[in-house]
Amino acid sequence: MPQDQPPTLPSPDDTSATHSDRVVASIVEQVAAAGGSISFAEFMQHALYAPGLGYYAAGSTKFGEAGDFITAPEVSSLFGKVIARQCAEILGQLPGAEILEYGAGSGRLAADVLAALQRLDALPSAYRILEVSADLRERQEAFLRDNVPDLADLVTWLDSPPRASTGVILANEVLDALPVERFVRRENAVMQLRVAAGEPGFEFVESAAPARLARFVEDVEAELGGRFPDGYVSEVCLAVPDWIAGVSAALDTGVVLLFDYGVSRREYYAPERNDGWLRCHFRHHAHNDPLMLPGIQDLTAWVDFTGVAEAAVAAGFDVSGYSAQAQFLMAGGLGEEMQDFAQRPLREQLELSRQVKTLTLPGEMGEHFKCMALRKGDIATPTGFSLADRTHTL
Repeated sequence: MPQDQPPTLPSPDDTSATHSDRVVASIVEQVAAAGGSISFAEFMQHALYAPGLGYYAAGSTKFGEAGDFITAPEVSSLFGKVIARQCAEILGQLPGAEILEYGAGSGRLAADVLAALQRLDALPSAYRILEVSADLRERQEAFLRDNVPDLADLVTWLDSPPRASTGVILANEVLDALPVERFVRRENAVMQLRVAAGEPGFEFVESAAPARLARFVEDVEAELGGRFPDGYVSEVCLAVPDWIAGVSAALDTGVVLLFDYGVSRREYYAPERNDGWLRCHFRHHAHNDPLMLPGIQDLTAWVDFTGVAEAAVAAGFDVSGYSAQAQFLMAGGLGEEMQDFAQRPLREQLELSRQVKTLTLPGEMGEHFKCMALRKGDIATPTGFSLADRTHTL
């Protein structure tokens, strides 16, 4: 059923509200054309990526204090500096190799990684960005020109993945934005949660799950040793295997570094998680109603990293590391990047301490966010996974 707007959410400004109304009208047309309902994955795809309308395709600010959420690169340049150290280790084993970043957000991670690699005398032959949003591409280019003007010419943008490249692929908070299917377990059937037009807005309706979705749910139940209880709701990202296969086709030799909030499959489908892992962000307020404010709020779902690992192996990768973000940063060189801490002014020390706490504390990003390394070729596992590798938990 449609949900009222939570009272804690700020009201959208007139321009945003008008834009959302246009997105609503567009989705209503799709619902009508489909016979009365569409899958939630279709709704999410349209709300996030519809050309000129979707959240990531339109012109609003998404990242940072002025947007709807803050990513690790926006918290601190330390994140990019540690990633650069891992990239340097990999690039040092592959002369002439390049870096490819999927979905570069504001461009801050690219700027921080390139600046740190320059300092480490380990710049790649090229830094390429695969970005589906023309608006974000423009913002990324402007950010790089403003912040690393002497390195910006290393960066080029792609409309589609390359084939058989060599080097490093980075994907920070990309998997969580892939559209997901929602399902509900009923006593004798797996039902798909679909989206229909309601009064006002949209509402969820149930329909018999398509074969692929039903089979996935039943396979998970068999793997976990029991059927989900009646009314159990969760998500599955059926797009992950195809996305990983595309990444595999883009990389002949090298390492893929994935960063996202997520857990193992056993944690993902735990009995107490009976409302799934879908989360929405609007003006730095998190909530659980994905059907409101389409086109002007972010929709994400935590990542089933067991599913990512299975897809990676099927696509020809070795899973060479899986760690919580805190352990990855500490093992990957956070201490080295903080060596001059005592010499900094007090105000900088306090700000840097705040940033490190946000990146590493369990209640912040330190435990919720995970890092995974997928490898092709005879390449050493990056040192960021040397402290507390959790691959055995997948």
